[in-house]
Order: sequence, then structure tokens, then C-alpha cells
Amino acid sequence: MRVVPRRHPGRWIGIAVVLVLVGMLVEGFITNPRYQWDVVGEYLFSGAVLSGLVRTLELTAIAMTIAIVLGIVLALMRLSQSIVLRGVAGAFVWLFRGTPLLVQLLFWNFISALFPVISIGIPFIGPTFFTLDANTVIPTFVAAILGLALYESAYMAEIVRAGILSVDRGQFEAAQSLGMRRSVLMRKIVLPQAMRMIIPPTGNETIGMLKFSSLVSVIGLPELLNSVQLIYARTFETIPMLIVATIWYLVVTTVLTIGQFFIERHFGRGSGQGPRPSVVGRLLRTAFTFHARPRQGRPA
Repeated sequence: MRVVPRRHPGRWIGIAVVLVLVGMLVEGFITNPRYQWDVVGEYLFSGAVLSGLVRTLELTAIAMTIAIVLGIVLALMRLSQSIVLRGVAGAFVWLFRGTPLLVQLLFWNFISALFPVISIGIPFIGPTFFTLDANTVIPTFVAAILGLALYESAYMAEIVRAGILSVDRGQFEAAQSLGMRRSVLMRKIVLPQAMRMIIPPTGNETIGMLKFSSLVSVIGLPELLNSVQLIYARTFETIPMLIVATIWYLVVTTVLTIGQFFIERHFGRGSGQGPRPSVVGRLLRTAFTFHARPRQGRPA
């Protein structure tokens, strides 16, 4: 019998449509002079743009570190048997996850209008230990960090809590039967297994934090987007400067994606739950995985 391959006319039509659209897009990039690629090349490595990029990376790293640590604490509080700890953590997540990030950034930037002086002491009845000027303690950079970190920590708390709950209950019972303390149980048994569920969304949140940092431009902090805005406000070259910012965001996002791939592969070893194969994953696996050649036996 003659075997006739199955035809897929819909697939080929879809491929043709996609190739036409991609070709039109590439043609526009090459032939449209309004992109002003010479201006993009001129400002891509300029001092002002690189300074804004460094500030963006600082905001992302500091805010994400604080958010991860605070998210772990909040997740453990939400899983606590104490109703007070559960209630406080739940209220924190409800408040900071339920309000827009832009509102929180503006709130922290203008906190001195609500609390001109920050006092530390026992409330209502106790003495005041010391007081601080709000404008001095919370400048623009600190306000940006607080807004980004507290907003993100509410999401990280739910991510960590879901990761902990994904660990089989028998792991808890086995560790407790050996007399292991809860702190040691969480650090040595639960969290290492929960990392397989925590790492992928945490990587996505880190990439999201990189892009959310552009919102601090509304409070006047000179990060990447604000830096290019200041340039095109002077030169009126809006499109090429936005392309410069886009290129740098894509570069940093690509680096973070590669790092996430290797972290997922590290924590997924031996479980068969590593990162799913994808185009990027296959390329990275091909580029960074080396197979030793079998040694040839010596002739007798």
C-alpha cells in the first residue's frame, strides 16, 4: 500500500500569513527613516542612559531582595497557628495587593504630609524613644524602594505559601516524629522542596519588578525611563529614545530569563520537574551542555 502523508493546508496557510506579517515588520524596521536608528546608536551607550540603567538595576535588586525576605516571613505568619499572626499577615497582603503600585509610590513619596515626624516608642501610654524627620528618613530613593518592595512582598507571600503547601504533609509528620524543631524543619526539609514551586513565579516576579521600576519616574527618580524622557524632552526625538529604553529592558530581561532557567534546572535535579523544554531552553541546553566523548580502548 502506498502511504500518503497527511496534508495540513491550515498549517501552511498560517505559516504563510505569519511570514508575510514578519516580513512587513522587518521591512518597516529597515526602510522607515522615522525610527532614526542613527540616533538610537548615538544614545544607546550614553552616560545618562547608562546611569538610569544602573539605577533601575539597583531598584530591582534591592526591592526584590526585601520582597523575598518579607514574603517568606509573611507566608510563615499566614501558616502560623496564632490567629494574631495570621490576621496581621492576611491584612498586610490584602492591603498591599489590593491597591495599585502607582498609588503606593505616590503615598510613600508624600508620606511627610501625613507624618512630618516619625516617632518610635510605646503607643498611647509609653515614652517616645526617638523621633526622626520623615523627609530625611524617606527620601525619593527610599520611597521608591518601600513602594516596590512592600507591593511585591504581598505577592511573594502568596507564592511562598503556595510552595510550602505543595510539599507533602508526610514530610512534616516524618520530621516532627524525629523531634526536629519547626525552624529546622522549614529550613532543611520544607523550603528546599518548595523551591521547585517557588522559583518559576519568583523569576517572573523579578522580571515584572524590572518593568515596574519604570513607574518611579512619576516621583522624579532618574531611572532608565526617566533618563530617556529627560533626553527626548530636550531633543524632541521621542521614538528613538523609547527604542533605546526598550532595547535595554529586553537585554536585562533576557539575562534574567537565562538565570531563571539555570536556577530552575538546579532545584529540579533528580525530580523530573525541571523547566519544560522551550525554544530558549533548547538553545541554552545546546550551548551549555557538553557531552564527554567516550574513550576509545587501547589496542591490545
